[in-house]
Amino acid sequence: MSLVEMKVPVIGESVNEVTLSQWLKEEGDYVELDEPICEFESDKATLEFPAEAAGVLKYVAAEGDDLEIGALVATIDTSAAAPDGGGDKKADSAPVPEADDTPTGPPEPEGNAAGHPSPAAAKIMREKNLEEVKGTGRGGRITKEDAMRAEAKSAPAAPAQAPPAEKKAEQPAAPVYTPRTDFSRDTSRKKMSRMRRTIADRLVSAKNEAAMLTTFNEVDMSAIFALRKKYQERFVEKYGIKLGFMSLFAKACAKVLLEMPDVNAIIDDKELIYHDYADISIAISTPNGLVVPPVKNVESLSFAEVEQAIKALAVKARNGNLTLEEMSGGTFTITNGGIFGSMMSTPILNKPQSAILGMHTIQQRPVAVDGEVKIRPMMYLALSYDHRVIDGSTSVTFLVKVKQLLEDPTTLLLDL
Repeated sequence: MSLVEMKVPVIGESVNEVTLSQWLKEEGDYVELDEPICEFESDKATLEFPAEAAGVLKYVAAEGDDLEIGALVATIDTSAAAPDGGGDKKADSAPVPEADDTPTGPPEPEGNAAGHPSPAAAKIMREKNLEEVKGTGRGGRITKEDAMRAEAKSAPAAPAQAPPAEKKAEQPAAPVYTPRTDFSRDTSRKKMSRMRRTIADRLVSAKNEAAMLTTFNEVDMSAIFALRKKYQERFVEKYGIKLGFMSLFAKACAKVLLEMPDVNAIIDDKELIYHDYADISIAISTPNGLVVPPVKNVESLSFAEVEQAIKALAVKARNGNLTLEEMSGGTFTITNGGIFGSMMSTPILNKPQSAILGMHTIQQRPVAVDGEVKIRPMMYLALSYDHRVIDGSTSVTFLVKVKQLLEDPTTLLLDL
């Protein structure tokens, strides 16, 4: 027999452990060279693990196991012959004999226990003066149930009460509450995915290690609505994609980030690293959790290029096809809880970044405009920031500048 050991390969510099999320081949199957046999889930992506030789597969690790890089996953017996006609072939297993439930030995005869009460039955018999009770327990023993049945039979019937001669007023009977017991009380337990555990660890780390504060403002979306309504058809006709809110917000943030480098900086030990570019991470909700792949050099991209980059990342994220490189980096993050109906929130930092912008749902609200009350589409904005890097005045100024660009997008388009 010649065995090839299948071990967890080196996936990336920052990946030290993976989870075996799913076997793609059954144990005992004949697998071909480079045929995927299982899937690994890392902190950032899901990867297929191909067979390194042809032969019969034997499991070593199980689904859900956490494995370090280099850990043994399975073995492949290369001396096994390929099955005729191709396809998977499993080793036949010997049938398991069915258990014989027929009782062995004769039934237990009545012995010294016959007619003797159990301690509970004896207590009832003493209290109720019961003498002759038939035992139905093992060996003729008198059980507690036997004593209770005998007590019920010997209890005299309650005498009928004569109705009172006079009754002043009949009192209604108090309602008897009977609690329902037909509700489900079932629970289930499921192991957290590798991505969910990583997200949890990073969020707790960001909360505990950063001096995080949040400042709020609101933006009147009327001008953006008018811009999109006027140019949407021509934009789609030329670029094949709709002009969304996210590209406008990303471009506005990128412009202000380059004007205010503190908001675009990160802490590295006792030093600050400043960036002369804006790589903006876009929060994308997937079935496995929230991911934040960055759109790089947003300051240098057109609105159409930003929209196309966001769409491509969103599709890959929801299909689980993001690479480690596509998940890495980012100098600032934008998250849009408004698509789920959130009116206000305090987004948490995406380490090691120093700031994150939260968008929220757009609502028609009355606002004062030039001394008059008008109904406008309004959105609350939230900027969470690390106070170790960004002062309060800087955070407020950043958010005001973003607000001004969004309320007058012509200045954004003309780079004013």
